[in-house]
Amino acid sequence: MWHWLQANHRCNSLLWAEEDLARRTTVADAEIAANKRAIDGYNQARNDADRTRRRTAPDHAGPGRCRSARTDAPVPRVPPGARLNSETAGAMIDRLSILALKIHAMCAQTNAAMSDDAHRAASRVKLERLLQQRQDLAGCLDALLADAAAGRAYFKVYRQFKMYNDPRFNPALVLERRGT
Repeated sequence: MWHWLQANHRCNSLLWAEEDLARRTTVADAEIAANKRAIDGYNQARNDADRTRRRTAPDHAGPGRCRSARTDAPVPRVPPGARLNSETAGAMIDRLSILALKIHAMCAQTNAAMSDDAHRAASRVKLERLLQQRQDLAGCLDALLADAAAGRAYFKVYRQFKMYNDPRFNPALVLERRGT
């Protein structure tokens, strides 16, 4: 599980950096195209890491855990009266990773020497909001895991079928392969 968390956060960090680079306006188009391809690669690696994590530690915690979690259509065993949560624990952990990156970046803005006082003050307000979001999301994750373990909640895994990287499903790549 820790390996997946590290891989996920590493991919999110690399994505963050590439997204910044892809928004430059004073570089050659080829550099932006290279950034966009790197973004696709990191997104795919992130999804692959999540798929691997689900095979070793499925999102179905507690009584709702199922043997079909390794398939593309897992069917959890659900205790009577358990509520369906729309988001998995893994998705919440991914959001916490992205929040950590936002907090790190916003913290840097609160101390940015090249910025004026108004920018640093506005950044501090945003940082406080991000810190509150992280606290709220972590609390919701804790509650979900406790409820799932007690049989009061469950969540389904809906596989990410990324079509843009798959030459069989991306219409532009299909046409390119056919030479049209």
